[in-house]
Parts: sequence; structure tokens; C-alpha cells
Amino acid sequence: MAPAATNPFRYGALAIDEAFTNRESELAELTADARNGQDVVLFAPRRYGKSSLIWRVAQELVAERVLVAQVDLMTTPTRAKLAERLAKTIHDDLATPLFRARERLRVFSGLRVTPTVTIDPDDGSPSFSFSASVRREDLDDTIERLLELPGRLAAERKRRVVVILDEFQEVVDIDAALPKLMRAVFQRQPEVAHLYLGSRRHMVQRIFSDANEPFWRSAKQLELDVIAPQHFRGHIAERFARTGRRIDESGLDAVLGVTRGHPYGTQELCYFTWQETPARGRADGARVGRALENVLRSEHAHFSLAWSKASGVQRTVLQALAQEPGHALAAEYRSRHGLPAASSVQKALDALERDELVGRRRGDVTITEPFLAEWLVRQ
Repeated sequence: MAPAATNPFRYGALAIDEAFTNRESELAELTADARNGQDVVLFAPRRYGKSSLIWRVAQELVAERVLVAQVDLMTTPTRAKLAERLAKTIHDDLATPLFRARERLRVFSGLRVTPTVTIDPDDGSPSFSFSASVRREDLDDTIERLLELPGRLAAERKRRVVVILDEFQEVVDIDAALPKLMRAVFQRQPEVAHLYLGSRRHMVQRIFSDANEPFWRSAKQLELDVIAPQHFRGHIAERFARTGRRIDESGLDAVLGVTRGHPYGTQELCYFTWQETPARGRADGARVGRALENVLRSEHAHFSLAWSKASGVQRTVLQALAQEPGHALAAEYRSRHGLPAASSVQKALDALERDELVGRRRGDVTITEPFLAEWLVRQ
């Protein structure tokens, strides 16, 4: 008896290898920028595929013998945690490819505060920690030296280094003085390309576009958009066909009519649609409709929590945007949807954007959370 086919669609985890879909132009652009030593800030709402894209960029660069180090600032809420993560990343991603095991820890010999190194007895991997009692000025000096290490190693070994800083907008919450320190170090590192990733558009733009900020105009800005629906069609059809199922034109139209090329949302709806389709069966618009019902049931608790936290004005704005994305601050739009004064709508939009429920571009406002608009309409 042949084994049952496995659902070829994934959501929630990184879209890697065959699951990675049609970001060829962005992949080529970012890889070339990193190879050239160009600093880039890449921003987009969560679930737009930034991490999957960067994972592929890192793959391409490593294949070219570029050293790639990555730090997720969402996992470093304090200066001490940042220092620990920097030390771990430098050891694993930079020192390990360059030095033999007994030489790797020597790269930290110039630090004012020496980290405590703990070896995992199962796999032999090291972890680093810094005492909570360390004086602030000593820890600041140590962080500065850690930030300098990628540039020093790159220059000494004549290797290109790429440092990826994920969720970079969190740097302000870790310590308001960190951006100034980082910028002072990074501008002295021509051998290092810095790739900054951010999911809170308004915060990232302030860091890199405000003339009063240390990172003002210090990096090329690249905003990741949804994937054009026509580029998804072939990928979806091929994934169905490979697993002994088909999706017809009405099914493709139904999927992309709802998700409009949203990377996460398209993968999620296709996952449920595939589950609705029997072996050797055909996914049509009706099956996609049933799959969408299952998606909304799956997301109901998440959307209900977001709704319960929203103020009255925020709820009214969300309902209007679910019916009609557009210029929510315009007088005609507010009149058409019974919205309050522009100042109240602006305040609501600011809060919804901070919560990553809506996005704004050139005055247009849309609901960015996958399937939230559909859920609101059905409520």
C-alpha cells in the first residue's frame, strides 16, 4: 500500500527550499547588495516572508564563502542578553569557520568583561553569559568590542562578512543609547554588510529616515510587498499536482481572490484547501470556500482577542477597512462609513499599526493580518 501523500503547503514556519516562492528579484538584489558590502534595511509586516527571504540570501552567500552572522533582537530584551547573543553568534557563525576549536574563544580575549562559557554536555556547543552585577560602563564597552569583532575578523582574514539584525526596531527598547553606539561602530566596517530587518514599518522608518536619528540615511531601504497573485498560480498548481491532486482555475481564483498574494495567508489557505481535496481529486472554488471556513475557525481565537483589545473607534475603523480599503482619513471615506473626526481616526490607525493589524502606504490603509478582513465581514 502506497504511503499517504503529505500536505505540500506550510504556514507558521520558514518557507524554505521548495516552499519558497517567487522572490527571485528580491533574492538577487539582496544577495548582490550584501556581496558588495552595502547596508540594507528590509521592512515589511510580519508574515510577509522576510525571514524566509533572508534565509535564502544567507544560503546563497555562504555558498560563496561569505561569513554570515544573524542576531534576532526580539530575543535580546536587555543589554546583557544582547552581549550574550552577540558572543554566541560571533563564535558559531564567524569564529567556527575561521579557526580550529581550541582557538575560537581567543577572539574574545580583548573584551573588558570576559563571558562565562558553558559547554553543553550533549552536543559540546558553548553558551555565553555575563554577570548581572557587571558595571554599566564595562558592559557597554564589552558590547562595543563585540560589535567591532565582525569587522576585525573580516579585515584580518580578508573575508566578506554579513551581519543580519532581525527585528531591528527593538534596539530602541533594549537601550535608547544603542543606535548611536551601533552606528559609530558600523560606519567603520567597510568589510561588513549590515542587513537590518524590521516588521514595524513606522518604527523602522523613523530609525532610518529621521534626520535626528543616528542611522539616518545610512542604509538602502527595501520594502517587501505581497507576491503578485499571477506568480503564485503556477507554484500552487505544481504543488497540488506533485501530490496527486489538482486545483482548477476556479480554485486558484478563489484562493488568490481572498489572499491577494499574501505569502503567509496563501500558504495557509492552500494548506486547508489541500486537506479538503481527496487523493486524485480536484480543488475548485467550492472546496476553497469550505477550506476558508476552516481557516476562519482556526483563527477565531486570535481574531477575537485582537477585537477585544481594540477600542470602539478602532473597531469602527477595522469594520470600514474590511469593507473598503482606502484613504481612511479622507472626509468622503469617513462620511461613507460613519467614522468620527480625522484626529480620532488617525489615533486609531496609529494604534492599529503598532499592533500590526493595518498597514499604510501613500495614504492607502489596508488590513494586513491574513483573513481578519474576511472574519470581520462575516461577524
